[in-house]
Amino acid sequence: MAKKIVDEGEEDIMEYLDLESAEVVYPAREVRKINVDMPPWMVDALDREAKRVGVTRQAVIKMWLAERLDAEAHRTA
Repeated sequence: MAKKIVDEGEEDIMEYLDLESAEVVYPAREVRKINVDMPPWMVDALDREAKRVGVTRQAVIKMWLAERLDAEAHRTA
């Protein structure tokens, strides 16, 4: 594996990594499909935000829900 400097001009961190024992761990990919009814104005707003950030409507919904769930978890902890 070729050494690569993270962010131009920054320190090379490869010396701190043990690539012999490293493994890639992916998060669980199980998904459940749900249907959510929304008024047209809400769908339009989601589409505008998706276009603004360059992702899909579904990605915006998932990001916002994840952020809110994380905030709620920290608020009630």
